[in-house]
Amino acid sequence: MSTFHAVVWMDQSEAHVVMFDREHAEAQRIKSRSHHKHQGKADDLTAFFADVAQALADTREVLLAGPGLVRNQFRDWATKHHAAVADVVVDSVAADHPTDAQLVAMARQYFKKFDNMAADPSVA
Repeated sequence: MSTFHAVVWMDQSEAHVVMFDREHAEAQRIKSRSHHKHQGKADDLTAFFADVAQALADTREVLLAGPGLVRNQFRDWATKHHAAVADVVVDSVAADHPTDAQLVAMARQYFKKFDNMAADPSVA
């Protein structure tokens, strides 16, 4: 599904990738293949990060969310290894364990504010 926005909630064991537009939302879960629980080392998460990056292909704006540091490690990994994804990540925010519906609602609010901030003030 090629959409304008995506939100990714992630921790070291899985990622919830939700692509959405005004009318549709499509979610997928990506499991980490790392057996090193709670270590969160970027080296252990390389394949996981690559799978998440692949899921974000053709998305124009991505919001990262999650309870720990993995979302920021993903952003750093993308900067080094997947520039196309790094370029579309607009922010990284802390979020506990929302449902996919709550995640989309949070992202819609975020992108509404983000889109308003990015609007050209000379066009009214």
